[in-house]
This record gives sequence, structure tokens and C-alpha cells, in this order.
Amino acid sequence: MTSALQKAEVLLQEMSIGEKAQLAKWLTDDLSYRLPGVEKTTGVCGGSACIVRTRIPVWLLVEALHSGASEAQLLLSYPSLRAEDLTNAWAYYRANKVEIDGEIVENESIEV
Repeated sequence: MTSALQKAEVLLQEMSIGEKAQLAKWLTDDLSYRLPGVEKTTGVCGGSACIVRTRIPVWLLVEALHSGASEAQLLLSYPSLRAEDLTNAWAYYRANKVEIDGEIVENESIEV
């Protein structure tokens, strides 16, 4: 066990139930941004969460799905995507709904 984990184990024993609940929330929030298959890279797609190996933002896939596109259509439209990538995108969306919905609204308001 690493030194940090040993320290955390000692601290856990000293924490109240409320403090443990707050710690659990922080951990969940932190881990929700690190779902497999999705990454955020500064300078790529405005820092939006994208499918790894691509520059396809999660918000774009979610918006397409909400507009009636099927998963099969998405896979045909984006040949670099795999079914697993869509599963990861949907999981990221469930964990970060406010973020992705905000990006959809933001991108809908951009005039072309």
C-alpha cells in the first residue's frame, strides 16, 4: 500500500459519517470526469469531452441521438467510432449531464 493510501486509511478512521459522505461525493465527482474512452484535452474541440482517438465531442453524439439518429447511423457517419465508444459517450453523458447539455445549448447558439 502506498504512503498516501496509508494516510487515507488512518484519516478515514477519524472521520465522522458526514465527513465520509462528503469525501465519497468528492471522489465520485472526480472519477466521473475520468471515464474510460472519453478525454478532455486543452486546445482540442474547445476542451470538450471527446471520444479517445478522435476529435468527436460527446455533446455532438448526444445531440445527434436526441435528434433521432440511431447508434447504427452514428457508426456509419463516423467510421472511426466503435460501438464501445458510444457506450462510453452515453456513460459520460449520464455522469456529466449538465456539462454536456450546456455544450449542446452553447453550440446551437453559434451562428454559421
